[in-house]
Amino acid sequence: MSTMRNPVGPEDKRVYLRRRLLVLAGLLAVIVAVVLVIVKPGSSSGQSETKSVELPADVTEKVASPAPGDAKSDAPPACAEGDLLVEAVTNQSSYAAGEMPALTLLVTNRGTADCTADLGTAGMRFEISSGPEQYWNSGDCQKNPASLPVILKPAETLESDPVAWDRTRSAPDTCEAERDPVPGAGASYHLFVEAAGVRSADSAQFILQ
Repeated sequence: MSTMRNPVGPEDKRVYLRRRLLVLAGLLAVIVAVVLVIVKPGSSSGQSETKSVELPADVTEKVASPAPGDAKSDAPPACAEGDLLVEAVTNQSSYAAGEMPALTLLVTNRGTADCTADLGTAGMRFEISSGPEQYWNSGDCQKNPASLPVILKPAETLESDPVAWDRTRSAPDTCEAERDPVPGAGASYHLFVEAAGVRSADSAQFILQ
């Protein structure tokens, strides 16, 4: 049988029991001290508090923003211009008379690492031209532009919400006035887009009847 349970020796059993109780009490104190050093009372799990920002459009990617007062952010570095591919897209290639085009843009990270791009409305532009003439610019009458940093993974493509064009000319001084319609009857137009400081290299061509 274990001697811890039944002490044996020349002295009275109560003496042995008192000694072992003292030894156990000392060991317990040491264990408690070690635990307090490793796990400090009141400390958190070590994870910093972050908040998620939902993206516009059909984008489900989220980016962690540093909590107020934090000097550092765990977000990856800004995307280099050569890492981003920005493309213009229309929902149709031809529109009947009175039909409104829906304009979108695609942003793809063609780099080899995660990077952060500002895909807020402040840096997005939709421009429609025909020949050398620009007919419409989404920045002319934009309200409440905002920045929105987004983490893009390699080969990931994000798509903006559709922007409806009312087939009128735009200018900064026409925002509150009735604007002139653009020519139809088979006229050809080109959509160029810009996001995160990168302009689409090619346009999306479409026809207005």
